[in-house]
Amino acid sequence: MFKYLLCWIPMLLLAVLNGTARDLWYKKYINELAAHQISTFSLIILIGLYCCLVIKWFPPNSEKQALSIGIVWTLLTLAFEFGFGLLRGNSWKQLLHAYNFTEGQIWILIPIWVAIAPYIVYRLMSK
Repeated sequence: MFKYLLCWIPMLLLAVLNGTARDLWYKKYINELAAHQISTFSLIILIGLYCCLVIKWFPPNSEKQALSIGIVWTLLTLAFEFGFGLLRGNSWKQLLHAYNFTEGQIWILIPIWVAIAPYIVYRLMSK
């Protein structure tokens, strides 16, 4: 399982690069919500592609292990996101705003996707 923990680190880099691209490239041309939504979907695609590589290079032994990988990656992602956000001085209210689906905030799709992507990719590749 240690190798899968290490495989989470490049996902973090993908997320940072994705956010940087949003902030430096298209955010100035559209409103904040649209930029957030585009960024969410582009990160879903990036994570999906990366997950395909990880599962190809280091195939899990079972569906259960693939699910475990996703759960661990999600816990690491949330711990980093909220921990780093709090260290930067953001309030819980600010941090949770990105998860407010009723306001068009769709960031909740990221931890959901991170949790299930290894399982989905494993199932697709094992057929």
